[in-house]
Amino acid sequence: MAKILIIDDERSIRNSMKDILTFEKHDVILAENGMEGIVAVKTEKPELVFCDIKMPKMEGIEVLERIKEFSRDTPVVMISGHGTIDTAIEAIKKGAYDFIEKPLDLNRILITIKNATDKTLLIQEAQTLKTKVSKKYEMIGHSEALEKIKHMIEKVAPSDARVLITGPNGSGKELVARQLHEKSNRRDNAFIEVNCAAIPSELIESELFGHEKGSFTSAIKQKKGKFELAHGGTIFLDEIGDMSLDAQAKVLRALQENKISRIGGDGDIPVDVRVIAATNKNLKEEISKGNFREDLYHRLSVIIIDVPALNERSEDIEELIQHFIEEICTEMRTSPKQIEPAAVSMLQGCEWTGNIRELRNVVERLIILCGPTITAEDVQLYK
Repeated sequence: MAKILIIDDERSIRNSMKDILTFEKHDVILAENGMEGIVAVKTEKPELVFCDIKMPKMEGIEVLERIKEFSRDTPVVMISGHGTIDTAIEAIKKGAYDFIEKPLDLNRILITIKNATDKTLLIQEAQTLKTKVSKKYEMIGHSEALEKIKHMIEKVAPSDARVLITGPNGSGKELVARQLHEKSNRRDNAFIEVNCAAIPSELIESELFGHEKGSFTSAIKQKKGKFELAHGGTIFLDEIGDMSLDAQAKVLRALQENKISRIGGDGDIPVDVRVIAATNKNLKEEISKGNFREDLYHRLSVIIIDVPALNERSEDIEELIQHFIEEICTEMRTSPKQIEPAAVSMLQGCEWTGNIRELRNVVERLIILCGPTITAEDVQLYK
């Protein structure tokens, strides 16, 4: 059953459609003109709208445009007794879900309703999934150090400025990169992550820029590189301080010219990517040692965000513990466990050399090995 709004100045059309759709168990709302229909969309939030094109005062195309301004995902089906191909094309271009000519065919209406409501359900499920994904990369805590990072993300994310994220392993550099992408204009496009430390130096060029079939012994088919896959979105070069000098030179060219070439390829491929890089190394020291290109450093470090170690933001530990307990218990499908204040205090006093990653591992261990309530003795035993 769907909530359906019918906007039509002809009472006979409104009433006949209402009778048909009510018989099919749908909840039907009627509006006799465009303005009344727009108000109904705002107040009643229908799952589907049928709107006549030819109406006095405000025509259907204008009604469609107004609805799409504040309710983009609501499917609107345009109906008309004076339909032409040009009118149908215009309606679809303006965002209409479908166009149906009068006299209305019952089967066509019912099929359109089913398809439109199925699409709405898919959109809602996608939005729910996206919310879950976003929550996974939520930055937990309210320390002064973390609030500064959040503020910086809000200012920097809408731009295309390159960002270099520094900080020790396990401190949450990937979360910063994810937040920069999620809050950017590129959020609906790809976020491609490359762990530069995990890819052998002889393979990193192929990984980043791709290769053509037959360009080397094991190149049995064409492969797109990460830069190409990230076109229109964001590429996150994690642990860039471990990238070879040869690969650094090619990354520099990609940043300078906004184009790449596959291994064995003849031409250049334009790429539009935002580059976010991260490292746990002091790149200025690496430059002085000859391990990192200074020109690449300056290309990457338009904005620098330094993520502090967990020991430098210990006031966030209690909130992180509670977050991990809830998250891990949900993953394990068990009831959330309690933790004694003394146990929290003990964890706050620990030295977290592995930072947030280590804290999460300890919390997971305590959840698995302890009873319904985690005590200070449990922490002493299993930390």
